Amino acid sequence: MRRFLSLPLILATLAQAQVVIPFWHTAGPPGNTVLEEAIKSFNESQRTYRIEARYVGDYREAGVKLLAALRSGGAPVLFHGELSFLPRLAQEGVALALNPYLQNLPRDLYPEMMRTAQVRGQTYGLPLGLSVPVLYYNKDAFRARGLKPPRTWAEVEEAASRLTSRTSKGLVISTDIWSFNALVMSLGGSLVRNGLPAFTSKEAVEALEMLYRMVQKGHAQARNLAEAQFAVADFLRTKAFMGIGPTTALPVVLSQTSLPFSVGMAPLPRREGGWVPLSGAALAVLKGASLEQARGAVAFWLHFLEPKRQAEWVRTTWYLPLRKEAERELGDFLKDPERQAVFAQAEVGRPWSQDPELVVWYSFLEEALERSLKQGVKPQVALEEAQRKAMGVERR
Repeated sequence: MRRFLSLPLILATLAQAQVVIPFWHTAGPPGNTVLEEAIKSFNESQRTYRIEARYVGDYREAGVKLLAALRSGGAPVLFHGELSFLPRLAQEGVALALNPYLQNLPRDLYPEMMRTAQVRGQTYGLPLGLSVPVLYYNKDAFRARGLKPPRTWAEVEEAASRLTSRTSKGLVISTDIWSFNALVMSLGGSLVRNGLPAFTSKEAVEALEMLYRMVQKGHAQARNLAEAQFAVADFLRTKAFMGIGPTTALPVVLSQTSLPFSVGMAPLPRREGGWVPLSGAALAVLKGASLEQARGAVAFWLHFLEPKRQAEWVRTTWYLPLRKEAERELGDFLKDPERQAVFAQAEVGRPWSQDPELVVWYSFLEEALERSLKQGVKPQVALEEAQRKAMGVERR
């Protein structure tokens, strides 16, 4: 007598045959909807692999959870982490080199964006969302004072002075490493040179002296990382009229609230020879992954990069398109002149962090920035102290 398997048993058998890929990601609103749709459609489009996703918080929260899981067990196969974390994972042997799995990539991927996920010439990550910095400004306040969007840092200082009043500052400054690095790169500098911290380079000193000058004159408000929500609130409540953030910052705000004024966007001022940082996140395949799991992770990434999906990701999050083909789907989105000018910064974009030690050093720098901008310590003194501490860390 012929026996027939029940539908639940068939589905269970198929599930057992699939290669399961546990995936920890950091995509919150509004981008989570696009990522979740991509995971669902990937799982439904084939029977070989199955992505099992879990949201684990923002970049820093996810990094802490991953380090704990690596020590105690339970780490995922696929991890969505901030780019500066990737070199450390590679150095520790936690992230797998993916070059053997990347033989047939789309020809229209932007090479410089792919380079953001490389460490010493080897690819350890798959770029998922890359952004460039933006100078956000309150259009209404600028219009009222007859100001144009600043094109140089001197013009930023001038605008901050003219925008400042008894109750509001011209600029809100964050003392986190990303914001400060953006300034240093725009001046043609770098926070790491030849594998060593460069916190006392002339560009770093110049950048901090400019910020210090504006704070001391009362034209800027400094906020540390713990006060990040207040930095955003300063701008939203017209307590400050300019601020620096990634392209992805505005869509997050707009998904949560309506603004009582028009927001302007301008490219980050940049000296000749300067760059803007390409920052964001990448997918890393972690040690312990099987050959098939690594192949499945790359297959999912390629599924995510399909032009129409890429275009939807860009429209939703304001990350940069990773493929030229996706730009054809973004004609309406890129017609906005401000957005077009901001996105064009990708042409002068460079990876913002590819040194494994930076994740160890940056706490010293952020402490120095806070001491200078919130406690009044002279920039040179604060940066020299950060440099000494960083140089005192044993390098691997």
